[in-house]
Amino acid sequence: MSAAGRLKTFRKLLAHLRETLGLDIGFRLWDGSLFPDDWPEDAFAVRIADEGVVAALLRSPRAETLANIWVTKRIDFDNGDIFDLLERRPDMRSREIRKRVSKLRIGATLARFLFVKRGGPWPLDDMAPDRPTDGSSEENRRNIAFHYDVSNAFYELFLDREMVYSCGYCTRWDNDLDRMQRDKLEMICRKLRLKPGETLLDIGCGWGALSLYAAENYGVTTHGVTLSEQQFEYARAKAERMGLADRCRFELADYAAVEGQFDKVAAIGIQEHIGIDNYPDYYATVRRVLKPDGIFLHQAVTRPAKRDARDNRVRSRDQNLLARYVFPGTALDNIGNTLQQLEQHGFEVHDVEGWREHYQRTCRHWHDRLNANYDKAVKEGGEITTRLWLIYLAGCSVAFQRNTMRLYQTVSTVRRRGPAPLPPTREDLYRDV
Repeated sequence: MSAAGRLKTFRKLLAHLRETLGLDIGFRLWDGSLFPDDWPEDAFAVRIADEGVVAALLRSPRAETLANIWVTKRIDFDNGDIFDLLERRPDMRSREIRKRVSKLRIGATLARFLFVKRGGPWPLDDMAPDRPTDGSSEENRRNIAFHYDVSNAFYELFLDREMVYSCGYCTRWDNDLDRMQRDKLEMICRKLRLKPGETLLDIGCGWGALSLYAAENYGVTTHGVTLSEQQFEYARAKAERMGLADRCRFELADYAAVEGQFDKVAAIGIQEHIGIDNYPDYYATVRRVLKPDGIFLHQAVTRPAKRDARDNRVRSRDQNLLARYVFPGTALDNIGNTLQQLEQHGFEVHDVEGWREHYQRTCRHWHDRLNANYDKAVKEGGEITTRLWLIYLAGCSVAFQRNTMRLYQTVSTVRRRGPAPLPPTREDLYRDV
């Protein structure tokens, strides 16, 4: 079939989707035409660069195919972004969409594009296949470097002024990112009941924001550990600039190598990286370094528990993409297993707080800030990395909004006879917030 014939067939498929699914999306096709024909020039539209995009998606309708096409700009948007597409997505489950779409229409279109080359490039195909992390220090270091050592300057384009790369905390839903992250650091310190002269271990300290905030505002001595060389150098230099180097020590090391004991331990976003099979080592390490009357604050992204416990380790397609292209070795557990692990390793759980809606807003802020700095990000990290991060941040925001991912903070102490080292109420957490 001629190129004109293939284009006509594809337009018929789009018309079918529009009628069957109520699809309210415009398309800019590879010949420059719009579909529908009367779609406004200034309205949101999906731009398809070449007919190889259609051929590739029809032959291999997988998330990996779409990701490769997206990062190479063979699919893009006019007058909008990924959120505009998601807002216009049919309000029905994927299973219902597949049921409604005509298999004959799909087959007829596939037949017309069967011998069309998929085109390229396909840069994500060169990435190593995902595998569960073995928990070793070297494996952890490689996985962390893959994600965090893009460059500090790249992260500065979308993080807040303190470089906090974890869920912010909204005291009001319309707070900006800087306020959300400051309030998050404050809430963590309050939940830990930090007091002057105490010691705080900050596992997975990132660029040092929590350690520095706690030392400056609560008079504690902190020890932050990270496996990212760029984070380590950044945090150490910032401590020097702030005059806190004598109270904020940073170490380029795996969490399991930490020695000594600490009054308080915070682990913000570390569990996702270590692998479910390695939880016993993680919780045993925290138990080993936490003083008998200490407090442990743990924060992690989770997902809803499955009805059948055997399915809790089965990752969705989106989670497989995340593990392969963004966070190697990552695995999300459910909050039930987190609580069980804490109890099995000698902790008593006092507080469990869900911040799902807070993380949805945090990820949206990150996406919008990176998108606003698109040209700078491309110059710093390359276009493929920038576009990969945009779809990753958008996807996470949507996942939290749709409740397929969650985030919890837990506050625990070492199990003991008698009262725990906590006040009788939680009133102190919310004073003057």
